[in-house]
Amino acid sequence: MNIMSEAAVEKALDQKMNTVPYKMIGKDVSVYYGEKRALFDVNLNIRENTVTALIGPSGCGKSTFLRTLNRMNDTIENCRVTGKITLDEDDIYDPTIDVVELRARVGMVFQKPNPFPKSIYDNVAYGPRIHGLARTKSEFDDVVETSLQKAGLWNEVKDRLQEPGTGLSGGQQQRLCIARAVAVSPEVILMDEPCSALDPIATAKVEELIHELRTNFTIVIVTHSMQQAARVSQRTAMFHLGNLVEENDTDKMFTNPDDQRTQDYIMGRFG
Repeated sequence: MNIMSEAAVEKALDQKMNTVPYKMIGKDVSVYYGEKRALFDVNLNIRENTVTALIGPSGCGKSTFLRTLNRMNDTIENCRVTGKITLDEDDIYDPTIDVVELRARVGMVFQKPNPFPKSIYDNVAYGPRIHGLARTKSEFDDVVETSLQKAGLWNEVKDRLQEPGTGLSGGQQQRLCIARAVAVSPEVILMDEPCSALDPIATAKVEELIHELRTNFTIVIVTHSMQQAARVSQRTAMFHLGNLVEENDTDKMFTNPDDQRTQDYIMGRFG
C-alpha cells in the first residue's frame, strides 16, 4: 500500500491548485486618492472557482484592491487607478467596457447587509429585471427561487416573499444580499467583510454558503478574521501599507509563510 508522506500530499495539492486557470489578472495595479497613493504596483491573479482571501491590518489596501475588481472606485471622487486588470482577458478599465455589465459579471456583497426597501421577492428580482435576464412572471419566479436556494435562504422565506427584506434578521439580510448578487449569474463575487456585522451562528451559515458557492463562482473575500480566512479560502493574499506582501495557498500562508510580516500579522504581533 502506497502511503504518501505529508510533504508529498502537500506538493500534490499545490500542483493541482497551480493548474487552476486564472479568472482575473491584476498587473501593476496602483490606486491614488488625489495625491495620496493607496496601492503600489500590485500583481495578483485570481483563480477560477476558488475563494481568495485578502488579509492585512486596517488601512493596508485590501478593500481598495477589492474595489478595483469591479470598478467600484469609479464612484469615489479624485480616485485614479493605473495598471491593468483583466476578466477572462477583457481589460475591465478599457473605455469601451460597459461598467453596468461589468458589475453584473463581478458582483459585490458589502460589509453591512443592505437590502433594498422592497419585498424579499423584489430584492432578488431587481437585477434580472434591469438587465433583462427575465421577462415573464414564471421566469422571475424561477430566478428568485433558484437564487434564494443558492443563498441557503429559500426554506426560511418561501412563505413570506412579499414581506420587506429589511424585516429579516441580520444574517438573513446578508444572505438575501448574496441571493441578489447571484440572481444576475455573475462570474465573480466580491465580499467585503461580509460577516463583520453578524453573530457567530449567522457567520457560520454565511461561511458554509461561501464554501458551496465556489462550485459555481469565483470568490474574493476581504476579512479581518484569520480564522475565517483559514476556514473559507484556498488562496490567501497578505497586504501591508498598500503593498502585496505575498500570496499563496492558504494552508502554506498560515503554517509556513515566506515573509516575516505575514507571520507577525497572523500571530497577532501587529494589526
